[in-house]
Amino acid sequence: MGEAQKGYGNKGSKGLRLIIAGGGTGGHIFPGIAVGKELLKRYPASEILFVTSDRKIESDILKNAGIKRTSIMVEGIKGRGLMNKLKAMAKASYGFCQSLLILKKFSPDLVLGVGGYSAGPVCLAARTMGIKTAIHEQNSYPGLTNRLLSRLADRVFISFQESESHFPKGKVSFTGNPIREEFTLEKEDPEEGAKRFTILVTGGSQGAFSINSAIIQALKIMKDRGKEPWVIHHAGQADFERVLQGYREKGLDGDIKPFIQDMPAAYRQADIFIGRAGAGTIFELAALGKPSILIPYPYAADNHQTYNAGMLADAGGAKIIIQDELSPDKLAGLLIGFMEDRSSLKEMGRQARKAARPDAAKAIADQIEEMIGKD
Repeated sequence: MGEAQKGYGNKGSKGLRLIIAGGGTGGHIFPGIAVGKELLKRYPASEILFVTSDRKIESDILKNAGIKRTSIMVEGIKGRGLMNKLKAMAKASYGFCQSLLILKKFSPDLVLGVGGYSAGPVCLAARTMGIKTAIHEQNSYPGLTNRLLSRLADRVFISFQESESHFPKGKVSFTGNPIREEFTLEKEDPEEGAKRFTILVTGGSQGAFSINSAIIQALKIMKDRGKEPWVIHHAGQADFERVLQGYREKGLDGDIKPFIQDMPAAYRQADIFIGRAGAGTIFELAALGKPSILIPYPYAADNHQTYNAGMLADAGGAKIIIQDELSPDKLAGLLIGFMEDRSSLKEMGRQARKAARPDAAKAIADQIEEMIGKD
């Protein structure tokens, strides 16, 4: 398992064997990593294997986390043409056969599905072989894979209370969404007044063209009105050069990056966050008590990002701008208002923190222990 296994544990040397299946985005992968690392703390001799598709983002994240990974052939079916659906179904059948071989070779105590295409074949294969299964749903509106798998799984862990009605009664446990340990460590934010008003902007791991464009124009409006914040901007690899040029042409100040490696540090430097509303982002913001302007991705499956954002907004910890209503003037107006009224930002942060569930990984690990008979 590499470095992730060293130096942890208080329950003896006997380990467990866990397969975590899923992926597609960091939002699926990171909760699985958090649960895996929590179990490794308790049982250092454990073997944990991630089963994903063959996307590079999954490989990179897991390599950096020091967790073993293998892949199966699988891709999405929903929202595709007939021929592509048939191809995807053929791949899913092959992926199921691959999953049977992986399970037979690895012999896990339990399989945890964390959403994404690869969770389906692996969890189905585990059920076929009589291996205990659990799934974790990150979003407030469950994805198709998890809605189907919930009928087969022994237990369903949910991040948002609102998603409980979509799953079979008697299987559901409200745990919250596991987040990276770095987000749960107590660190002081920079003192108010000690730095320029700072905005963190990101459209997710790949960036977001529409958010990038809107913030550049909004910052120019703000500059013309005498407001010049500092910006930490995760532009995405594909849009980085365009965004960087936009800042230069308009004389804007900021730290523009194609990818931010240390997101906890970036969050802590920021007075406010602007970006998408994936479940991981929602719970990271809550854990850090960080106010936000959320712009849900309009093409997310079943519009789940809008539901996610609603939880934080209803708690008073965020403002929502629907993408169809996103404009530089609206964004600039909100930001200027917050710059002139820091107390409202502080209150938003306090309300956001109330929605946090920092012990989600521990809660899931506790139940996995119970499911496989660990003491």
